[in-house]
Amino acid sequence: MVTKLENSLECRFGHENMKIEAWGRGIRVRITPIGAIPDEDWALAEDVPHKADAVSADREGGTYVECGGLRCELLGDHLRFTRGGDVLFEEVWYPWSLRDRPRVYKTLRGSDTFEATIKFAAYDGEHLHGMGQYRDARFDLKGSTLELAHRNSQISVPFLLSSRGYGFLWNNPAIGRATFAENVTEWHADATRAIDFWICAGDSPAEIIEKYADVVGHASPLPESLLGLWQCKLRYRTQDELLTAAREYHRRGIKLDVIVIDFFHWIYQGDWDFDPEYWPDPQAMVDELKSMGIRLMVSVWPTVDPRSKNYHGFSSNGYLIRTERGLPAVMDFNGQVGIYDATDPGAREFAYGILKQNYGKYGIDMFWLDEAEPEYSVTDFDHYRQYIGPALSTGNIYPRMHSMMVYDGQKKDGVHDILNLVRCAWVGSPKYGALVWSGDIESSFREMKVQIRNGINMGVAGIPWWISDTGGFYGGNVNDPVFRELLVRWFQWAVYTPVLRMHGDRQPNKGALAWNTDRGGGFCSSGADNELWVYGEEIYEILKSYVDIRESMKPYIVKAADESVRTGLPMIRAMYIEFPDDEECWRVDDEYMFGSDLLVAPVTEYGARERRVYLPRGRWEACDGSGVVESKGEYVTANAPLEYTPVYKKV
Repeated sequence: MVTKLENSLECRFGHENMKIEAWGRGIRVRITPIGAIPDEDWALAEDVPHKADAVSADREGGTYVECGGLRCELLGDHLRFTRGGDVLFEEVWYPWSLRDRPRVYKTLRGSDTFEATIKFAAYDGEHLHGMGQYRDARFDLKGSTLELAHRNSQISVPFLLSSRGYGFLWNNPAIGRATFAENVTEWHADATRAIDFWICAGDSPAEIIEKYADVVGHASPLPESLLGLWQCKLRYRTQDELLTAAREYHRRGIKLDVIVIDFFHWIYQGDWDFDPEYWPDPQAMVDELKSMGIRLMVSVWPTVDPRSKNYHGFSSNGYLIRTERGLPAVMDFNGQVGIYDATDPGAREFAYGILKQNYGKYGIDMFWLDEAEPEYSVTDFDHYRQYIGPALSTGNIYPRMHSMMVYDGQKKDGVHDILNLVRCAWVGSPKYGALVWSGDIESSFREMKVQIRNGINMGVAGIPWWISDTGGFYGGNVNDPVFRELLVRWFQWAVYTPVLRMHGDRQPNKGALAWNTDRGGGFCSSGADNELWVYGEEIYEILKSYVDIRESMKPYIVKAADESVRTGLPMIRAMYIEFPDDEECWRVDDEYMFGSDLLVAPVTEYGARERRVYLPRGRWEACDGSGVVESKGEYVTANAPLEYTPVYKKV
């Protein structure tokens, strides 16, 4: 049975209900085998027009919804998506011989949720990109199976861009998987109440990404005041250590926009306050930093220790993530701790109130939202339950709600230039002031290659403000010449990302503070120093020259960031976004466009002093002053001495 409405079709096949409707400049499809279709919008939370170009339920003319140049045809109970008469993709099944169906459900005992799988045809020669950040180093996702779940350094943002001219959003926060095999494409949710996805089509990747941003939300602005150097390390243990570093930057005449206080400046997790033994006068510290033009960011974990002064407030109000069995602790790090439930509006308001009271009173309004997946010690997602439902069916939305906690509070308080560093994201996170970084990654040239691919795919997935720890997080010894070269190459690359930030757990380790090692500030150790000057004079001069390059680029970065806010296009931009008709640009995975005009080709091999660079057809000016290249769409060999990484400007 098919019912035609103004902008949608409602269909029933036995016990299976389906709704196909115009949504923004695309089409949303929801299907459930149990009762009415749920009304959660999940990622599709923007107030956009839902106006179909055409709706038909005619035996002669066909059964379809058309919107934004995309047509969703219903052939029996089989879905096909076309544009201009060409098939983009369709459900696939073999009903007669295999008794197979395109949609498979398995009801979970005693629940209104079910496992769900939907299968689509796969196509030879199709390139697939996006989906967030994964450590398997794939650029083109064809041939991949991806876990739809967050972990430290894994960020699931389930938007897929196809070279066949469509974008596909899996509009479902459930834990699951996506498989892009040679013979089939499958989307699977471990526990859900509906299959829910949104599709759009376009003449170019840029058009598709813009349509996607319209329905999930455009990024909040990237503040111009924060586009310079950020200084961070694991970890400044005391107020004096932090101010010593800041004063030295100021003495050397190096403009520092932000300095960061890492974890365990608290006594216990969940205090979200300064330990007075190590941070005796926060107001004087903030005032001195402001006098040097430096903004302070502080680390906030979502974890809450039972010994924390705030634990009772979280626990008694039901503001902690629950466990289905056993003890309520969900993470073991310097004690077994709970995690506040960001999906609960009351918990968000309570949590922000603590931040406002303990940090806002000093004028601190930038937060480092670490552990934001959230990080569980045991990733049995069926064991955890949030306010909005079991983590198995809703868990992936947590990091977006965590960013929302701070952003909504800051907007209400009239904070300007909102930007908070966060270790994880989901669809729509950028509209909540989220600067996403890639988590705790190793310090190696191999990892640097992975990170470039990750940054490109995160941008395609709708996360325009993305960075990594410069030099990687763990394993880098400040005295190792290989690591020093890695740091230079990574820093040169980081200059051409949305934010330039030094961070890492450098070796040799400094250890814990000697005078008190039984609580917060004294209990946790610190890595080696990580300021620009600690790596030797030669390295310092190179890093300082790139800080100067970054400062000179600020007008260009502002322009590129404004374009990202307006259009949804990322700043770290896949080559094929700017050159969609160049087949090679769909394969180039180690260079990208920074904004629309700069081609960046990071050096990712130790000892390399030149590298192969693909230049699409056109005129390209080398930023080292070596001249203009007239390219027919070809590879060139670029000089890359240690003090320079290849960058070309489109002219």
